[in-house]
Parts: sequence; structure tokens; C-alpha cells
Amino acid sequence: MNMKTKSIKYILAAGLLCCGLTTTLTSCSDILDEQPRSQFDPTFFNTKAGIEGGLTSLYAHLRYFYGNGYWLNACETGTDEYTYAQSADGNFKDADLSGVGSMTSSNSIAGGCWGTAFANINTASGIIENGAEAGMDKSLLAEAYFFRAFDYFLLVQYYGGVPLDLGAGELKFNTSTVRTSVRNTVPEVYAAIFSDLEKAVADLPENPRLTGTVTKNVARLFLSKAYLTYAWWLENPNNIPTYPECNRNAGEAQSYFQKAYATAMEAINNPGPYALQPTFYDVNVATNDRNSEIMLYADHDEDEKYGNGGTGYGWGSGGSPENFAYWMETWNYTEMIAKDPSGNNINPVQREAVQGLGRPWTRMAPVADAFIEGGVWEDAVKAIDSRYDATFTLSYFTNWHKAGNNAEYVIGANGMKVGQDEIYFTWLPESEDSKINYTGADGKLGFGEMEGRADFVVAVNHISRKKYPINWKIGIYRTDNAGGLGSKVNGGSPRPWNIAKFSELYLIAAEAAVKMNKNEEARNLVNVLRARAGKQTYCVNKRAPLSADHTAEMLAATPATITIDYILDERSREFWGEGYRWFDLVRTQKWAERATTYHIADVGYTDKDLKEFKRDIPAGYYLRPIPQGQLDGMEMDDAAKDAYQNPAYRN
Repeated sequence: MNMKTKSIKYILAAGLLCCGLTTTLTSCSDILDEQPRSQFDPTFFNTKAGIEGGLTSLYAHLRYFYGNGYWLNACETGTDEYTYAQSADGNFKDADLSGVGSMTSSNSIAGGCWGTAFANINTASGIIENGAEAGMDKSLLAEAYFFRAFDYFLLVQYYGGVPLDLGAGELKFNTSTVRTSVRNTVPEVYAAIFSDLEKAVADLPENPRLTGTVTKNVARLFLSKAYLTYAWWLENPNNIPTYPECNRNAGEAQSYFQKAYATAMEAINNPGPYALQPTFYDVNVATNDRNSEIMLYADHDEDEKYGNGGTGYGWGSGGSPENFAYWMETWNYTEMIAKDPSGNNINPVQREAVQGLGRPWTRMAPVADAFIEGGVWEDAVKAIDSRYDATFTLSYFTNWHKAGNNAEYVIGANGMKVGQDEIYFTWLPESEDSKINYTGADGKLGFGEMEGRADFVVAVNHISRKKYPINWKIGIYRTDNAGGLGSKVNGGSPRPWNIAKFSELYLIAAEAAVKMNKNEEARNLVNVLRARAGKQTYCVNKRAPLSADHTAEMLAATPATITIDYILDERSREFWGEGYRWFDLVRTQKWAERATTYHIADVGYTDKDLKEFKRDIPAGYYLRPIPQGQLDGMEMDDAAKDAYQNPAYRN
């Protein structure tokens, strides 16, 4: 199942929007009021109502990236965080680059960005061209400038240089069918991004006009990140090729690192309505969604038809605009079987619409390397860093009673009783492995037993493609379960998908500081987040309050010299499995270095021994392929189409 894609000949005609985006806002509410509209024609942008509708569609289009499981796959699988899991189809195996699939212009990796982004860019250009005449305030027009830059920034990172002229001139709203296209160079695209974001910073308000709308600091975050990414591109330390071919002046890189640092620090020092949450748990727990640390999100709510873009029947479509990405990182925990007091088999942990469980698809599995000695979640980190507990579902609590079964207990490890709402299975640190007896504990699932414990256990050095820690942060949460498992557990999540966080400004500034040889500044910035990570007031995997403060240990463990690799480690601990990783590794040109080799156990439940896998990550793959639908839709000869494609993917 692929993300929806369109070629330029379709996306540019009459300002057509991706199907399902929604279009109007009201002035009497503090949230966006969405109504269906399949497309805009040019006259739509001649009125204030039309411009407002276009603005709302700019926010709605975020759902076609963020919360889409195939976009998450494109951003995570094949990195040092994720590989394909037992039930993966070709979309995930292709992305892994480990010999089980192939990267081509026809797969979902290629098409996942192009059509959605260009449709939105054209809408933004229509608003910009007509907004002033329609009487729109410059602060509203600045939102369109922001989103045009936002989408171009995705495109230039993903594909390299892309067209600025969609048929009516550079950065112009296009209303005609276009069958040819010319790609601009990377510097030309970044010049447009910088110009739009700088205008957005100048004209956007300090505070959001409605819940979730963009502000000066949202624009500063993306401007600082764009400066940072362009600086790396200019420096090009590992000689990664670009396309279209052009000169890059490495001598200019330092000035852009400086701009990235200064812009991020300006946002940090003038936070406006944004702030770090007291603990990492507070950032990600569903009951605290839309908190002050979240600067931009693709919003959803429990109105299945409009607020979540779902089917309305609780059975997910597996497509945008639904938020279904969490399915991919969820293994089939529901196959656990236990005996009740009467000897009957029951599922002690049933599918439930709660954060950390939800619908399992087993498409993406975390690589074991991250959880063992030398990894970002090695045991020394687990012991003091609250981000580990607040990132993964490590403990699986029984819930059979919510399905109407009144059994008092089930038989757990060591023949002991496990009651309702108690832990049936736990992932343990690598250091505990020698204490676990895996022989005969649970032959089907490959679980082990530890003396004195009623829960079955497995150490994380036995993570496999079949069973692994779930990404708790992005899981489903509903308020309408009525004490049961939830009638819409198979649907998409009604939670917003977090796109930009105030915390990232610290890591952007720290990364730029490293490149500027400002080690003390980099260390101080990293330590802000590490100090926060040392504080814990609630334990996800005990489902209980916990008062712990490991700040001193966290700060003592920060290395004296901050390197880019350490920044990448911290980015992984802050943003694990949220869709940042491929962009981080490509920006820093560390993808091949950090992700070529990985380890994981095989596809069976009882498989526990780690195997080594190798990925082929050629330098040309640092750009994704132009989608085949785009090439097929252009009236150009085969040679011209081939030349349009990024070199690593040509026929």
C-alpha cells in the first residue's frame, strides 16, 4: 500500500489539492474548523473566505506525511533505529537496503513526498499572490510563506534540486496543465526556502492565532534547521554527490552554521508561548497532548470522519489522512496465551486502544544494536535516563477482564499467578540475560523465566523481527473506551502527530556549535535536555508515580567533548522512532557509517540469537528517486526523462 502520489501534470492543474484535505476556518473559534473540499480553482483565492480556506488546507496537508505509516517507514527503516519486521511487505524491505528488496522510482519511498508537497506549494503560492488583494493581513500571508518553505525543505532534502517553476514562473501559482519540468539546483531551492522563512519570521505573530498555528518561533526552528542542513551540504565532508550538478562553496559553510546557531538561540532566548515540559514523560503522554513543547503538529481528534480522516467505523484504512503510523512499530503482543484457573486458554494481553498497545502490524522492528552495549540505550543509559522508560512499552499488563472474562488470574512464569492489571511479560536489560532461563518457559513465544518472578521475560539482546519493544510515545489513546478495550482499537489514532518540538532547538544549536568549534556551548545546550531526562515523576512501565532525580549522574555522563556522533545519539534518545532519523543521518552524512551493519534475531517467536545484516548504502542513495509517476506524466523523450532522474536510479 503506497502513499498517494501525483505527477506534476496533475498537481499543478487548477491548484488541485490532494484528495481529502479540508478547507475553512472560522473567526469565532480557537481551533481550525475543517470542511471537505477536493480542489481549489483560481477564483477561490480572490476572496477572503477562499484565502482562509486555503490556509486551513495547508495545515490539513500535514496529515499526508505525519501519521502515515509509509512516510514513517521512509524516514526510519534502513537507519540505525529500525529495520523491517516479520510481517513487512516490500515497502519496508525495499527501504532496508539489506538485500531483500530494492530502491526504485516505483516504490513508496520515491512517491511518498513529491505529489503531496507540490500540491501544497501551489496552494501556498495561490494564497501569497492573491492574499493582499483579498484584504488578508500580512501575518496570515506569512503562514503561506512558512508552508511553502516547509514543503520545499522536505523536497530538497529528499530529492535534491526540484522545480521552482510549476508552469507559470518561479514560485508562481499555476493554473494550467504542465507536461514538462526543469529542476532547479540545490542552492536555488535553498535561496527560496530562506527567503520565505525569513519573511515568515518577520511577519508571523509571537503567539499562535489559533491552537496549533505557526508563529515566529516555529519559523525560526525550521529556518535554523534549513541553515544547518545547507551548511552541511556546502561543506560536504564525505563527498556525497548532489543533483542537478552544481558548484558548492565549502567556504560559505561556516557562515550558515553561524546563522543556524544564532537563529536557534534567538528562539531559545525568546520562547514566547513555548517551553520544555518538566519531564520527558510529560512531552509524550497522550493526556498532555498539544503541550507547550510541541510547536507544530498534524492534528486529529475522535471525530473519525473529519477530525481523524478515518472510515468512521473504527476499522482503519491504512492510508492518509488517518494517523496509523504507530501500527507499524507494534508487534503482535496479542498472540500471548495463558491458562486461566479452569485450564482454558485466554489472551492475557488483548488488543486495547491505550497508549503503548493498539493495533499490531509488525512492519518495523528496532535494531538490537541500539539496546545493547555501545548502543544509545545501553544498560548504563537505561539506569538513569527516563527517556528509555518513556519511549518504549517494556511491560505488558493483563487486560482480559476488559473483554468480559471474569477469570481471577492466569498462570504466569514459574507456575505463579498473574492477576488482572498485573505484568505478564517484560523486556529486561542485557545485563539480566544470564539470570534468565529460556528453556521450557514458553515454547511458543520464546519467553524466559527468572527466579521469583511471575512475569515472563526476555532480555533486549534477543530482540527479533517478531517481537520487540513497542514505541510507546506515538501510540493510540482514546477517551471513549468506556472501561473496555475500545471499539475503535483497529482504527487510526485520534492523537495529534508531533512534528516540531521546542527541545529540538537545543540540539540544532548544539550541532551548529560543534561545527563552529564551540564545545562549551554545545555541551551546555545538550545538558539542558539531559538534565531534564534525569528527572522522573511517573514510570510508564510500572504504571505508577515514581520520584527519581538522576540529573547529577546524567550530567556527569555527558562527555567532555561533544561530537556530531554524540549529538546524533542524543537526537535518537529524544526523537526515537518519530520520523527524524533518515534526515538526521543524511544531513550529517553519517548514514552509511552508522547504519550499514545491524543485528537482530530472526522472524520466529522462539528466535533469540542475533544475526548480523549488511546494508548497501551507496553515496547516490543520499537522494531518493524521483517517482515514476512524475516521469511517466511528462511529455519528454526517454533521454530527457532519464536525465531528470537522480543518477543512482537511472535505467
